[in-house]
Amino acid sequence: MSKRSAIVAIGCALLTLTVLGTHANAWSSSGTNYLTFSGPVSLPGVTLGSGTYVFERATDAGLVLVRDRATSKVRYLGFTVHVRRPAGLAADQQITLRESPKGVAPRIDAWYPSGESTGEQFMYPKSR
Repeated sequence: MSKRSAIVAIGCALLTLTVLGTHANAWSSSGTNYLTFSGPVSLPGVTLGSGTYVFERATDAGLVLVRDRATSKVRYLGFTVHVRRPAGLAADQQITLRESPKGVAPRIDAWYPSGESTGEQFMYPKSR
C-alpha cells in the first residue's frame, strides 16, 4: 500500500467514526414507540407487513426511523414534518391513516409518540 493510499484509508476511517459517533448521539430515547399492526400499512417507499415495529425520532431533526422489532432491520428512514396532535384525537391513538385505493396498504399519515402533543407527518410523493 502506498503512503497516499494509507493516508486516504486512515482519513476515511476517521470520517466514518466521526459520522457514526454523531449518529449515535443524535438519536434520542424520547419519542420511541412499539406499534403493532394486524395487517399491512405503508410509509413512503415501503410496505410494512403485519407485526410489531419500533418507531423512533431524532430530537429536532425531523427524522423518523422504523425498525422491525423482531429482526431490528431498518424498514424506513426519512424526513417528516412536525405537526400538532389534532384536537379530539384519543390520547392513546398513535397514528392516523390516509385513504388509499382499494387493494393498496393504507398509508400512515402521521405518528404521534405516546404522551406528546406533537407528531411526525410522513411526506409522500405527489400523485401523478
